[in-house]
Amino acid sequence: MLFDVTRSELAAIFGEGRLATRPATAFPPFAADTEGARLLQTAGVPTGTLWLREPDEGSGRLPLVQDVVDAEDFEDSSEDAGEWPVIGWLLNAHLALDPGSGKVHAFDADEGTVQELHTDVSSLVQVTLRFQRVLKEFTFSSDDGDEEADFERLEREVERIRQETSSMDPLPLQDDETVWSVVGEEIAAGQRFKGNAPGARSLYG
Repeated sequence: MLFDVTRSELAAIFGEGRLATRPATAFPPFAADTEGARLLQTAGVPTGTLWLREPDEGSGRLPLVQDVVDAEDFEDSSEDAGEWPVIGWLLNAHLALDPGSGKVHAFDADEGTVQELHTDVSSLVQVTLRFQRVLKEFTFSSDDGDEEADFERLEREVERIRQETSSMDPLPLQDDETVWSVVGEEIAAGQRFKGNAPGARSLYG
């Protein structure tokens, strides 16, 4: 695993109620004991920006790529991509775990594209943690005259996440087209601050 991610670290930042996990039984047998699946079973992922897929009510299993998109429509996808479990949803992309390589791929059905989004699941959890923490903790100043400085500070935070992530895993933010790059741009523009977080209260009043 590229990043050292623990349940206690995530819970200390977001609280147990904001973490989502999936049981081993949700994964196909050939994927359940992979490092990525085990991380989703134990540490989990903070909810808000990224959402883990719910297992099917009947089978208790996560859907496979072939259940949510026509894998043959994606020219760059692996021949066995249809059998990969779909673990999450980010913007308009289905996130699937390749049990063989451990990579996370983003399937965009609207665009008909597939991207290697993460080298492993620890990277997925780490990037989610970093962006979600900005949304949870960033505070805009109450002085309207400081708005420009606030957004410059916010942009620096997003850029810091890009640099720190890319030094370990270049995939999530490798260009402006990845779904995480779009999320980062939205956050830097003051979007995605919701609920009772300091950023939402100071930005929207």
